Amino acid sequence: MTTPTLVTQTPAASQLSLTFDVDRLRADLARLTDHQWKHQRRYGGTGEAATVDWRVLSLRSVGGDHERTDPGGPGLHEFAGTSWLESAPYLAHVLASIPAQLRSARLMALGPGVDSGEHSDYKYGPPWGTARLHVPITTTPGAKLHLEGTPYQWQPGTLWFGDFSRTHRVQNEDDVPRVHLVIDTLVSRQLLDLFPEEQREQFLDAALVNRWPVNCTAAELSAYRLRCAMPSSFLDWTEEDGDFQRPEDPRRDVTLDIHGGRLVLSVDDVPTIALVPLSNDEFRFVGWTDERTIRVERIDGQAYLALRTRTGPAVRELRVLASDL
Repeated sequence: MTTPTLVTQTPAASQLSLTFDVDRLRADLARLTDHQWKHQRRYGGTGEAATVDWRVLSLRSVGGDHERTDPGGPGLHEFAGTSWLESAPYLAHVLASIPAQLRSARLMALGPGVDSGEHSDYKYGPPWGTARLHVPITTTPGAKLHLEGTPYQWQPGTLWFGDFSRTHRVQNEDDVPRVHLVIDTLVSRQLLDLFPEEQREQFLDAALVNRWPVNCTAAELSAYRLRCAMPSSFLDWTEEDGDFQRPEDPRRDVTLDIHGGRLVLSVDDVPTIALVPLSNDEFRFVGWTDERTIRVERIDGQAYLALRTRTGPAVRELRVLASDL
């Protein structure tokens, strides 16, 4: 099953309707400046550290691990607040005011004289169900974000969305750090209500709007204990084209089973990704969005897994045979 290709172009940046108290933001920041901030790293917290003065303090991370400075991805653990968040009550209030499912939240300090160079953060944009939000805390005239060539100087206490899957760079030409609170969320209809009214339809047409999880008991989840041969590219959430239907794609032995009251996907008998229940027997990966889901189907007594990837309104699906455990 494939739906039409994404065609709607959304604004690269939008100011949202919430604002925050700058003095209280800076008071929380002052309580955290004595801690050892880490260099920015990419997925898994084990990637190469930034070679410039670009430092991070994690307020929310995978498993609440304050050592993790990356934005995270699918795995066994949900995002949770770190120990640093306990020292920042107003920043916790800011996070609680965002009407969306939160992923990571980090204080990011761009040091004096730093220029990140042009880059893009693939799959961190509305077509994949993610929205990266910024709350500036300290900034100066020489601190700029260039997003697709357009310079921005977002002011303290405001809330901004930026599509960082597009080409961008950040630079700080002044002699003091620029500090932003950077929040990764799942796109929700409630979040889109904070966007300028004239932009909402554009985002609704182009964005992947995530569903909210539903509750399932362990007894209910037992109906989904299955085994199948799954294309390896479906398990690779970083792959770019979403084409996991290639005949040459190797298959992996995958089971869905209950571990600790959750449904967990194991690859070659190794627990790898926990699953979040959505509506209609469908699950997404813990730590990720509705971009990648598994729907359990039974047709004439035969079990199937409908593997789906989404980009905005476009859906790709492959149905694979499954057997009960």
